[in-house]
Amino acid sequence: MAVAVDQPVPEFSAQATGGEAVSLSALKGRKVVLYFYPKDSTPGCTTEGQGFRDALEAFKAAGAEVFGVSRDGIKSHENFKAKQGFTFELISDKDEALCQLFDVIKLKKLYGKEYLGVDRSTFLIDADGVLRREWRG
Repeated sequence: MAVAVDQPVPEFSAQATGGEAVSLSALKGRKVVLYFYPKDSTPGCTTEGQGFRDALEAFKAAGAEVFGVSRDGIKSHENFKAKQGFTFELISDKDEALCQLFDVIKLKKLYGKEYLGVDRSTFLIDADGVLRREWRG
């Protein structure tokens, strides 16, 4: 079942860059921003990540931790993070567990072909683990 605004987000744990596992319970007491993006090192995803990088101090001042999430592996994430100078971690969701939880896998079209891809989306979870806002598409 997908998450819903004003409802608690179920516990999750996932591998992230920097060799760390990220879990919702470990982040309790802090706001969490999860932004889902389709693919490392593509133009749109690079621009989006740079936007979060450039606004990171404002997020931190608001007491929020930022994490990027895609289906790419850790090695790809580490390269993308280093190349772009991201100072936040990227979560690898190869099994699509987080993508399913946040319902961001959508039918997309590219050059007339349909495929299932990640719909660019951002979620704000409050310090108590409750989803407070979502920005989809």
